[in-house]
Amino acid sequence: MQKKYKIFVLIPLETGCLWQPSGIVYTLFLTGLIVAGLLLTATNAATEKQTVFNSTLAGRWYSDDANILKKEVSRLFQTSTSSVEPKSDIKPANDIIALILPHAGYQYSGRTAAMGIQSLGRQYKRIIVIGPSHNMPMEVLSVPQETVYQTPMGQVAIDVEFVNKLLKHPQFQVIPQANQPEHSTQIQVPLLQYAQKDFKLVLIVAGQCSTQTITKAASILSSLVDKDTLVIASSDFVHYGPNYGYVPFKENVQEGIKNLDMGAYKYIEKLDSNGFMEYREKTGATICGYIPIAILLSTFDKSSQAHLINYSTSGQLTGDFTNSVSYFSIAFSGKWQTSAHSTGSGQASSVEPKSSPVKSASVKATADKQENNNSGLTEEDKKQLLDFARKSIVYFLDKHEMPDVPDSNISERLKEPRAAFVTLKENNQLRGCIGDIFPRQPLYKSVISNAVNAAVEDPRFYPVGKNELKDITIEISALTAPKPIASYQEIRIGIDGVVLKKSGYSAVFLPQVAPEQKWSREEMLNNLSLKAGLPADGWKDGASFLVFQAEVFGETENLW
Repeated sequence: MQKKYKIFVLIPLETGCLWQPSGIVYTLFLTGLIVAGLLLTATNAATEKQTVFNSTLAGRWYSDDANILKKEVSRLFQTSTSSVEPKSDIKPANDIIALILPHAGYQYSGRTAAMGIQSLGRQYKRIIVIGPSHNMPMEVLSVPQETVYQTPMGQVAIDVEFVNKLLKHPQFQVIPQANQPEHSTQIQVPLLQYAQKDFKLVLIVAGQCSTQTITKAASILSSLVDKDTLVIASSDFVHYGPNYGYVPFKENVQEGIKNLDMGAYKYIEKLDSNGFMEYREKTGATICGYIPIAILLSTFDKSSQAHLINYSTSGQLTGDFTNSVSYFSIAFSGKWQTSAHSTGSGQASSVEPKSSPVKSASVKATADKQENNNSGLTEEDKKQLLDFARKSIVYFLDKHEMPDVPDSNISERLKEPRAAFVTLKENNQLRGCIGDIFPRQPLYKSVISNAVNAAVEDPRFYPVGKNELKDITIEISALTAPKPIASYQEIRIGIDGVVLKKSGYSAVFLPQVAPEQKWSREEMLNNLSLKAGLPADGWKDGASFLVFQAEVFGETENLW
């Protein structure tokens, strides 16, 4: 059965992460996503040029002054082996292949994280950091499309070749709205810059992945890593207290928290990914990076070993356990098995890239193939998607909740991550249009959620009523992943959908809009600028553009 999701609004806390349910289903989050998420795209030039992913944590999670940040980080590494608590006897080892590190503010978990990094007895050429998504509901993993990552301490090259290999698999996508604000991955970089030299970086943000996606992602990663690769799973552990909506006990709190944490560590120590996931589900333990941890555990073979470096809590540091977040640094020794990996049951498996109708915008070599790959849906697929859209609207208007849609009879093409827009028309007039730009969930789920959003969440219209359904027809646009272009002159009317971004403003037109309105390219851009809240000629100077293609299909008559 399809899982239901609630919307979660992130309230930044330097001790950890706070989730608060704010709605029935996560799809209602999408109304603001189209505009707000697009503002986060960092690339504004052709992909072959150097592009910079600037830290979004500087000035918030740590100082934006290089000298102050270097001193702060240096103190973390100095005090982590001093008499200042928490402390641990750290013996660096040359056979460490992975770490679990916390990602709270440095004043809370920085020392514990530094201890984990100090367990490394050598330098690495590639460091992969996998962290959970705290901002973006999605069912895939997202990687950046930029070529370098910038902190106040300098630049680190992103391993573009490795990223492109990941993007050959549909489980990995480029979703800027997930990458740009995510602290769980970025918080590790200044620590790594201090301790490691001349390494290439891979940042991966993991969504609410299914067990199948976890297994596939682990297999893909383990087939690509080598002896010079370090993998870091970024996670805090139990978030206790009313701020986190988790109060399983009110007496002996410190001891109870430690028991919960150590219960989770027991499965980590055994490299038991399935057991770890079941423990979290059974106890409700609020371990924010459980997906990255599960992926990491699934990459190991049985010769790997876990080593507990340090355990601490914010309650210890503040002397107040009313609200407390737990932190582990755990090192894993062993060797990567690059040709196969253990699935946790001792059985090895390997993964070959799977063709997909959606590829990343950052993979220049496959850009042309991607564009020509937007006709992969069969007539039966299209019919099924239109049926899902129509029935989902009816169900939501009746039940006020999203329907559960079993995926047993859904083709693999519809299960691939792919973005979609759903357009509603009433008597040939627009009645609602909402969608995703970046692929963050299976295509059929994107259609279902955006059909409901188009009906009830488009801010330009009143919600659709049941009495209107007989007059409404549905159109679906299944998108390719957006890619940056160097100039507006590359935009092709009738082929490309366009995202315009400038000075914090953005807007999008689907490929069919300009032909329907009989606009030239310049007329389309004038109207797109106005839609973004800019002057009509705002696109002429300082704007950047993303383009995508769409497979558009719909009902020839209403089928209500």
